[in-house]
Amino acid sequence: MSYPLAGIKVLDLSRVLAGPFAGRMLSDLGADVVKLEPFEGDVTRHWGVKRGDISGYYHQQNAGKRNIAVDLRHPKGVQIVKSLVKQADVLIENFRPDVMQRLGIDYDTLAEINPRLIMLSISGFGANNTDSRRAAYAPIIHAETGLVARQAELTGAFPTELPLSVADTNAAMHGLIGLLAVLYARQQSGRGDHVEIAMVDATIVTNDGMHSALEGLRVGVTNEVHETAGGLLMLAGEFRYIWKLLSSVYGVSDGLEDLQNATLEEKIESRRAASRHFFTETCSNREEVIVALDKMNIAWGDVRPASDVQELASVKARGSIIEVDDRAGGTRSIPDSPYKFRQLEADVRAGAPHLGEHNEEVLRQWLDWSDEEISDVQAAMLTSTTN
Repeated sequence: MSYPLAGIKVLDLSRVLAGPFAGRMLSDLGADVVKLEPFEGDVTRHWGVKRGDISGYYHQQNAGKRNIAVDLRHPKGVQIVKSLVKQADVLIENFRPDVMQRLGIDYDTLAEINPRLIMLSISGFGANNTDSRRAAYAPIIHAETGLVARQAELTGAFPTELPLSVADTNAAMHGLIGLLAVLYARQQSGRGDHVEIAMVDATIVTNDGMHSALEGLRVGVTNEVHETAGGLLMLAGEFRYIWKLLSSVYGVSDGLEDLQNATLEEKIESRRAASRHFFTETCSNREEVIVALDKMNIAWGDVRPASDVQELASVKARGSIIEVDDRAGGTRSIPDSPYKFRQLEADVRAGAPHLGEHNEEVLRQWLDWSDEEISDVQAAMLTSTTN
């Protein structure tokens, strides 16, 4: 078994989620991913429970990577990046669109150093428009692209943030597709490219309800949570579909004597009441509920907290959650790679790195620098930060 991206070198300058998640997936697929952080570290090093001085959030997004601490505001720091770029296949960054140019490490500059370089840039609103300089985190993109409003419309509740950072992870996944496409094309052309992903674009294109919004249609509730004798279950299909099956397969009646003169609201309420009675009274236990749903071919799912996801049979069977080194003599849980191959391998190969843990190792292996060269650049940067 071998990793599909074995031998690929990735320099990861990104922080928080969109870029680091892309880098984490590349590491799972076998790439040598070196995360470059400022001396103060990625802010997510302080998010979540720390074990072995590694926070939970940082642990999940940066497992398997190596780490170097570099001050990009110092000429020596820029020198290190440019030197590493000569050896790199991929560079990932998610600064605001003008930052890389101000640092002197924009794509045009780096492509002259290494024409085979593939740069993945992820930003909130993309480059060269009036929104480009806006600070953009997932909740902002969720609000601006209609996801927050859609959720409020469907639930009837006050607008609230989504429970996961869809805008970040969608941008990361589309960025991965783009850079892997260039990696494939580079085999023929010999040249890299600049893959530029805007979170706003990635969110819009992966919104399966966007067609309705663009055509001025209201998106109705299509799936609902139902009270049953087997607990709260999410049922796939809007209520009209559920009711049709209940009435045709089990002969459930809405109990309306004067159906012809009943209002739409009365019909809906009586049918919902009949549905609740069937799932909570006619079906007296979980087994009977599941048998009925399976007979009607209605997909169902338990409404479980994320902390219980390891109890799901498929998660157990597939090893979706594994244990890795917690950097403190024990182990801690982490989602494993989602990629399953017949002939190739993908997995989390190590825990997340400490800040600057691999400075000397990477500079020796990637650049073949001597101890003196390494000491000189590190001393210059450290002196600069303390003055």
